[in-house]
This record gives sequence, structure tokens and C-alpha cells, in this order.
Amino acid sequence: MRQILFAGVIGMFLTVIGTPLLIKLLARKGYGQFIRDDGPRGHAGKKGTPTMGGISFILATLIAYAATKAITGESPSMSGLLVLFLMAGMGLVGYLDDYIKIVKRRSLGLRAKAKMAGQLIVGIAFAVLALQFSDSRGLTPASTKLSFVTDFGWSIGPVLFVVWALFMILAMSNGVNLTDGLDGLATGAAVMVFGAYTFIGVWQFQESCVNAQTLTNPNACFEVRDPLDLAVVASALMGACFGFLWWNTSPAKIFMGDTGSLALGGALAGLAICSRTEFLMALLGGLFVLITMSVVIQVGSFKLTGKRVFRMAPLQHHFELKGWSEVLVVVRFWIIQGMCVIVGLGLFYAGWAADK
Repeated sequence: MRQILFAGVIGMFLTVIGTPLLIKLLARKGYGQFIRDDGPRGHAGKKGTPTMGGISFILATLIAYAATKAITGESPSMSGLLVLFLMAGMGLVGYLDDYIKIVKRRSLGLRAKAKMAGQLIVGIAFAVLALQFSDSRGLTPASTKLSFVTDFGWSIGPVLFVVWALFMILAMSNGVNLTDGLDGLATGAAVMVFGAYTFIGVWQFQESCVNAQTLTNPNACFEVRDPLDLAVVASALMGACFGFLWWNTSPAKIFMGDTGSLALGGALAGLAICSRTEFLMALLGGLFVLITMSVVIQVGSFKLTGKRVFRMAPLQHHFELKGWSEVLVVVRFWIIQGMCVIVGLGLFYAGWAADK
């Protein structure tokens, strides 16, 4: 359990002290945020705020994980490394998008096909590799069965699994990206979900089928390849995002950009897939799902009826235009996300207890 503490503390320490250095570097190079003319008027003052801040917590997470392994003498696991690979790979795609927006002065960044191609390459590589590397029990980092609290049903096969994994990765990445519209909103929400996955990893480790002989009910154990190391990764991410929030909260001194939002979405999807909690992720990350659905509803309604359901989508901007202050929207949305995490963890525990 020392690994979890070390990873979280190191990750937070690195972003608290490292993010100001990144802010100065980005400001000196003129890598400032582009603000859309059709956005809320209150956002005009954010123009020029350094972006690509995701670099800070991506590097902090990687260093925290490596340092934790060096300090404790424990070996990295394939599950942990694959989640970190997915995070870094999606972050690289986001970085290229941000770089083109800012340096090349092309407001839309990477062209849609190029951006999608990058995400597909990283996602497919993750999904294929996640079905390799069996341990002594024959478990791979991911399973071809669908999952809620644990695997259920029949295997969907490797091809459909890759499609399903890609859907989750793209959905979570775009969900975090859409949520990242107000100072600290996406970062604070992500901290809560990573905290939940730290708890889930610890619980799965304690109730692992590896320890079936010592458990009260062996039938209620978890068949997850590396649950403790997934908790270490989640803790490193939680700490890194928590430290980044110090600089990203209102008024933000730096934005995470697509570099950060795509990386966080990838990490969340990777944790869900490797911990066998794929459908549970929709609840644990409820705020990301809610905001994504607001965009789907807005676009669908306008195309079908010519009318808009919300004053502006994503949902957080609707409430800004209704007169809520930015801080009020962020805090209330954090409360919604906190409730989603509480209910999600409650269902996780209830699902485990029901098997007992």
C-alpha cells in the first residue's frame, strides 16, 4: 500500500512545483489559448492564457509511477504500463492538435481525419496489447467479456472487443474534452474518478481470486490481472491532477488543452477496461457522460427540428448564459460528479456483496 501513497504524493508534488515552470515556458513562447467568438462573453478575458498544461500532469504521472517503483523495488505490471501508454499516446495526439492550433494559427487544429487516425492508432494498439501478456493464471490485462462490477456474459471475441475498447476510449476522451470548458471543471471531476479507481483497485486486490483460499467466500473474488498496480496508476493520476488544479482553478493560470483532456479520457477508459468495470465507468464519470449527452441532444434537436434545447452546448455554458457565475457552475457540477462517484462506488460494493 506504500506504493499508492508514494505515487499520489509524488504526482501532486511534481505538478504543484512543476506547473509554474511550464506556465512561464509556454507564456514566453506565446502558446496562449484561442477563444471562440461565439462562446460566452465572459471567456474573452481568458484569451492568451497558456494552454497545453496537460504536459504537466502527464509527465508528473509517468515520473511518479517510475519513482514509486524505484523506491519500493516493485516491478511494473503490464496493466499499469498499458494504461500509462494509452494516456501518453492520447496526450500526444492532443498535443499535436494544440500545437497546430497555437503555433500554426489554424483554429481547428489537426484536421478531423488526422486527429481520428491518431486516436484510432493509439486505441487499437492498446486494445490489441491488452489481450496479450497472460500471467500465471492465464489472465490478460483486458477481457473479451463485457463488465460492470466484474465480467459477465459470453466473450464477444477479440475483434468486437477492439471495437468496444475504441468506443470507450473515444467516448471518454471526447467527454473530458467537452467538459474542459470552465476553469478547473474537468480537472476536479477527474480527481474524483481517479480517487474512486484507487479505492476500486485496492478493494479488488484485497478480494482477488489469488487469495481465494483465505477469503470468506471465494466465489465473490475479483479476476483482475494487476488490481494493485492499477490503484497505483490511479493514485498517481489523482495526485497529479490535484496538484494541477491549484493552477487550473478559477482564475486559471493555465489550461490543460486537448493534450490533457485526451490523455485523461484515455486513462479513464484504460482503467475501466483493465479493472473490468466498463459499464460502471458511465456512472463513475457521470458528469462527462451528462455533458456529452447535452451536445448530442443539442445537435440532434437542431438538425431534426431546427430548434435548440439549451442556450448553448456543452451544458456548462447553458447555465453560464442563464446568469450563473463560472465558479458557481463549476462547484455545482463538482457536486454532481461527487454524487455520481458515491453512487458508483455504492453499486460496486453492492455488486460484490450480492455475490457473497
